[in-house]
Amino acid sequence: MSTIAFDQFALTRIADFARSLSRLHQAARRQRIDDDQFDREFNAVCQSIWGYTIDDISDDLFSVEDHHFLDTLDEAHARIFAAEQGYDLVSETGMLTDWWGFCWMILAEKRGLLTAENRAAARAAIEEKYLAAPNVIGVIIGR
Repeated sequence: MSTIAFDQFALTRIADFARSLSRLHQAARRQRIDDDQFDREFNAVCQSIWGYTIDDISDDLFSVEDHHFLDTLDEAHARIFAAEQGYDLVSETGMLTDWWGFCWMILAEKRGLLTAENRAAARAAIEEKYLAAPNVIGVIIGR
C-alpha cells in the first residue's frame, strides 16, 4: 500500500482552526494589516492545536538537519510531511498561507520540543532580550 494514501478523516484539519487567520489574509488584500495581528492569529491557531506557539520553542532546539529540511520545504513536500504526521494543510481554497509555520510546529511536536521546560526557557530568553533594550524597565507577560 502506498504511504501517500492517507485517511482524510484521520487528519487534523488545521484549516478548521485557522478560519480567522485565513480571513485576515483575505482582508490584507484590501487593506493594510499589521504584522502583529497575523502573529497573534497564527499563535492563537497554534495554541488551539498544540497548546504551544512558535514563541515557546527556540530555533536552537532544532538540529542543522531540521533547519535544512525546513529551509528546503516546498508546498508539495509540506503537504506530504504534514499528512504523515497526521495534519492537513489544505483549506477549501487551497494550501494554507502559513503552511511553513505550521510545518515548523509539526516538526517541533515530532521532535518532542513542545514541553513546559522549553517554553519557560524560550520565554526567559525573550524577556531577557526585551530587558536588554534601552529604555525598557520591565516586561509584562500575559499568561
